[in-house]
Amino acid sequence: MAAKRPARAPRVGFVSLGCPKALVDSESILTQLRAEGYEIAPSYEGSDLVVVNTCGFIDAAVEESLEAIGEALAANGKVIVTGCLGAKGDVVREAHPRVLAVTGPHATPEVMAAVHAHLPRPHDPYTDLVPPQGIRLTPRHYAYVKISEGCNHRCTFCIIPSMRGDLVSRPVGDVMKEAESLVKAGVKELLVISQDTSAYGVDVKYRTGFWGGKPLRTRMTELCAALGDLGAWVRLHYVYPYPHVDEVIPLMAEGRVLPYLDVPFQHASPRILKAMKRPAASERNLERIRGWRAACPDLTVRSTFIVGFPGETEAEFGELLDFVREAELDRVGCFAYSPVEGAKANALPGAVPEEVKQERLVRFMQAQAAVSARRLAAKVGREIEVLVDDVEGRVALARSSADAPEIDGIVRVKGAKGVKPGDLLRVRVTGAGEHDLEAAAL
Repeated sequence: MAAKRPARAPRVGFVSLGCPKALVDSESILTQLRAEGYEIAPSYEGSDLVVVNTCGFIDAAVEESLEAIGEALAANGKVIVTGCLGAKGDVVREAHPRVLAVTGPHATPEVMAAVHAHLPRPHDPYTDLVPPQGIRLTPRHYAYVKISEGCNHRCTFCIIPSMRGDLVSRPVGDVMKEAESLVKAGVKELLVISQDTSAYGVDVKYRTGFWGGKPLRTRMTELCAALGDLGAWVRLHYVYPYPHVDEVIPLMAEGRVLPYLDVPFQHASPRILKAMKRPAASERNLERIRGWRAACPDLTVRSTFIVGFPGETEAEFGELLDFVREAELDRVGCFAYSPVEGAKANALPGAVPEEVKQERLVRFMQAQAAVSARRLAAKVGREIEVLVDDVEGRVALARSSADAPEIDGIVRVKGAKGVKPGDLLRVRVTGAGEHDLEAAAL
């Protein structure tokens, strides 16, 4: 009698949209799916059902997410929705009533419960193999590490707290265990993310955890020092400029953490910052930046800003331009204000016409491009270390400590023979543009 062939493992398609925090949620769900024996299908047609992890932060993201859900429904028919747009369940259900289930962000158990309900599969520990670092959607040489969920701020332009809740910090031992597993698996760069990285541990009063048998406080400074001992690049994102951020700068000067700070300033006008419910001391921010650079001359400061916030006058926009020029920020992102449904700022008087928003956005980016070009030109002739992301013929596409993946610039390295993604190289900078560098391998 012929042996009975095992049934094919059920296959789940996956679409991941949004920011790195959503990406980490996707990785968590994918890891759990593989741990339970599900296969991850590369196409809609080869899937038994599809999970779509959505973004719902701004109107454009909502549109993209709804389109992705519609595409998955059209191609497959069985769709589970999760993520930030899922927190607005009515929006999803009204647009796509055929979806099987809708959950909010950071909801791996709820997503798995929906999968189990519509695509059950017994767990087989002999065949369901998951790598110790879990399933990752990033290249093998870098990974995002989310240290907390939610946010205690109530910025008037933002609805994230209503979707993700208040700050909940992960146990410091769990964060370190994950980071160590990643480094052992070959990850060369750890990108620390959260809604508010500086607030890590506030919710648990910075209580002491344990790592490697030693006490370790649940606090950004102590966490960064411990991560810096793992031997990988450590890059900090979403760092609010609280006073204790100054304590991390010496770790950057010592080379234990990358000299890179992603600080979301959002504006420079005290009145606009107050209307946004942000700290309203742009002069203090300039002073802090100067102090950081004095302590760590190689520091790269990245930030994001909003133009066209309700009530923003031409003079207040001028304050923002002056701040950008004086602060000489290395990397900057800018968005025209978008009236996200549920944001309190929508009720503020003085809505800025769309054409004015777009005109200010163009002027802002022109001013920043000049700053960026000037700061990059100063690097010509210097030797720097870069991490290779890709190789195209005889040119390596790499990043320096000043470049986060997918949002900052790149370093095009000529003459790098036999290199591969994940390699660290010493190069000499030979040219500079507004955002990228040219270099030669040493």
